[in-house]
Amino acid sequence: MFSGTIRLLAVVGLGLTAACDTLTPEQRTVVGVTAGAAVGLITADALEADNDWRLIAALAGAAVGTLVAQNSATDRCAYARGDGTYYTAPCP
Repeated sequence: MFSGTIRLLAVVGLGLTAACDTLTPEQRTVVGVTAGAAVGLITADALEADNDWRLIAALAGAAVGTLVAQNSATDRCAYARGDGTYYTAPCP
């Protein structure tokens, strides 16, 4: 069941990414927050988490969704150097 849920989330994520091509940066952020929170909740539900962990998963998903939406709007990605710092460069 868990691998099926991961596949479903991946397909939904790819669909949402393709749908964001015509959105403004603000609209992308809203979509990122909403989609990230939804994915966090779905994952927590699939793992049968309690309500506290569902809230944490939704907040973490919203944060990640926001970062992905903003990075895709600027076409810049963050890369770790391995020493705790990072740099930004154009996404591949």
